[in-house]
Amino acid sequence: MAETSAVQRAALRKRRVALGLVAGLVFATGQAPLDLWYLALPALASLFWLLFRAAGAREAGWTGWAFGLGYFGLSLSWLVEPFMIDAAVTGWMAPFALALAAAGFALFWTWPAWAALRLGVPWLVVPFWALSELARGYILTGFPWGLVAYVWAPTGAVQSLAWIGPYGLTLLTLALAAVTGRGLAKRSVRLAAPPVVFGLALALGGAWLVPAAETSEDRPVIRLVQPNAPQDEKWQRENARLFFDRLIRATGADGTPDLILWPETAVPMLLNQAGEALAVASRAAGDTPIVLGIQREADGAYYNSAVVLDAGGRIADVYDKHHLVPFGEYMPAAWLFRHINVSGLAQRAEYGYSAGPGPRLLDLGPLGQALPLICYEAVFPQDTRGTEARPAMILQLTNDAWFGTWSGPYQHLMQARMRAIEQGLPVLRAANTGVSAAIDPWGRITASLGLGETGFVDAPIPAPRAPTLYAKTHDWPILLLLIGLCGAGVLARGRNRIDAGSGPV
Repeated sequence: MAETSAVQRAALRKRRVALGLVAGLVFATGQAPLDLWYLALPALASLFWLLFRAAGAREAGWTGWAFGLGYFGLSLSWLVEPFMIDAAVTGWMAPFALALAAAGFALFWTWPAWAALRLGVPWLVVPFWALSELARGYILTGFPWGLVAYVWAPTGAVQSLAWIGPYGLTLLTLALAAVTGRGLAKRSVRLAAPPVVFGLALALGGAWLVPAAETSEDRPVIRLVQPNAPQDEKWQRENARLFFDRLIRATGADGTPDLILWPETAVPMLLNQAGEALAVASRAAGDTPIVLGIQREADGAYYNSAVVLDAGGRIADVYDKHHLVPFGEYMPAAWLFRHINVSGLAQRAEYGYSAGPGPRLLDLGPLGQALPLICYEAVFPQDTRGTEARPAMILQLTNDAWFGTWSGPYQHLMQARMRAIEQGLPVLRAANTGVSAAIDPWGRITASLGLGETGFVDAPIPAPRAPTLYAKTHDWPILLLLIGLCGAGVLARGRNRIDAGSGPV
């Protein structure tokens, strides 16, 4: 009889872990391009229902890991795309890369569930998880892609980013889901209903915080150029002239923009060798300055750079990308891969970019100063700060051809919208294959050129809003709050143990 009961308990644990995996898959549908937030949030609440019914810390940990595995496995499915650019060399790594990434990032969602139940304080899973999400943005250079907070991206709730930032909204989201899950576990409508109502009010009411679109007649105009060069053709010698001609035609097209923005690595040669190409670009632009993406070499090091060409065609300013993509732009532990000679990785270890010194502003003359972000840097909230002055705009030069044609480019665009809201600044985005877009300080896309389109779009540059609270305080208030909550939970658990152990002698 006891043996039968043990078998039944084991089967129940497996079912709960399997349900955690399914819930994680559904939660991933809240990310772009599906944006099914109204399905994703109940899936998150169902995870907490499973955790609060878990038989112990081990089951909770496995359930949390399964949830993360499902979530990251689907939401990061675009990770296979870079490996398929040169499929003969690196294609074999694609499924392993996705599996390892999903399993690894799921660990950030495993330990909060395990630790909270191990301590006997189930509500601690909320601050533990929020703290783990914050850590995910920094550890080993960080990877804050697909934060919990982004499930709100299609709704007005994201306007709260201007006050509490992405980690504050993550904490709030987890708290609402946890209370709902607790109510479901206790079969208490009185407990489950209030967070649902609050969440709906947050999603629908946040839109009231956004003012009507401003008139743009007197605003300077930026031209966002999109050459649409597929990644597997972009660096082929026979195609280089074709894609460069697309850039030149778009640059010289009718209109009088005040600034022209080209994508990341738009010029197919090193800056040191690009004098003639830059002269052609400057002549096409007339009296309009250009910010363009190009690679450069200095003292044997190579950089992924953004260069400002002034109205006279002179190089007025240079920014070198400082937050590089591991395994894409540089090889961590390159010596190891050379030593063990892993096919594909060993070849990549022989080259790569060097990191620039950090965030800095580009001087655009009458247009003011701009903060440049090259591709992946727009994923990091911390990369929009660290400069001495506040910029008038954020310029993102990116090549999203690396991310394929389904989820990756749209998730990258969504995160650029989040940076605009957090900082209260317009984001102007030129993407090689799309989506190029002008984004106002409330995260609204005011003009765009779609994925896979060739051409340009002229867009008024939205005016910045006043500095947001988050722009002033960064992540410090949330970090201190999380440390306080975690500490209070651990101390409360300790006091309870002391009280339980003391009694009449």
